[in-house]
Amino acid sequence: MNKNSNSVGIIGLGIIGSRIAKTLQQKDWQVSVWNRTSGKDPNALESPAEVARKSNVLQIFVRDGEALHQVIDSIESNLTADHIIVNHATVSLEDTKSANERIISQGGSFLDCPFTGSRDAAAAGLLNYYVGGDQPTLEKVHSLLSASSNSVTHLGEVGTATVFKIATNMISATTVAILSESLAVCEAAGVKIEKMSDAMKVNACSSGLTNMKLPTMLEGNYEPHFSLKNMLKDANFGLTMADIEGINLPVLKAAAQSMQSQMDKGQDDEDYSVIYRNFTD
Repeated sequence: MNKNSNSVGIIGLGIIGSRIAKTLQQKDWQVSVWNRTSGKDPNALESPAEVARKSNVLQIFVRDGEALHQVIDSIESNLTADHIIVNHATVSLEDTKSANERIISQGGSFLDCPFTGSRDAAAAGLLNYYVGGDQPTLEKVHSLLSASSNSVTHLGEVGTATVFKIATNMISATTVAILSESLAVCEAAGVKIEKMSDAMKVNACSSGLTNMKLPTMLEGNYEPHFSLKNMLKDANFGLTMADIEGINLPVLKAAAQSMQSQMDKGQDDEDYSVIYRNFTD
């Protein structure tokens, strides 16, 4: 089958993948899609293998390493030297490296390409991609990645982007955890917690993240931009990497415990800022 150079396959139509597919379609890319759960897109193909037969470039937006390897199971026999598999799922460093080895063994190319930016950034085509892999492969898909992003940052070999993504999510998780605790202290002291926004505007601790999360936390609005289950997953990746190297991460451990408390209450799919409910329920 002849494949258009302007074609791409999207595997996984969750919060991010569905929006990237729509963004690329709006920019005249020929997009083929597949999702594990049917019904997300009436035009979805029947399998990842069928997507691989229609496009040489596949962007994968699945949740975890198990799902990533299941996709590879499906497409392995269809891979050629022209295929480039771009994994956007944040998975363990071990799964990233083993996925790369599997794709290379079949003659294809692989990029480790997690992103920063959530639901709204994806809808606007303004994700920020971190890339691990060789530069020539990145150059082949740079225009594709640029079509749905604000930036494309090459960080080194396969695996480096995964490490940096996990590290930055460690910062996000602990920032929101301490923001929750600070609001709890303010409320306990009897001050008007809605004034926290005014206090932070002139304080160096203010950031893009706190400015985004604080208003919705005060409203009790936990519509997911980045789900609790995914943030806890990434925090646990960080803890596992640290344990392997004999590094103790007490701050991240505390944040993970806070997230687990809400997971135990069934808040898996809420935004990870739902950990504020540890103090409000």
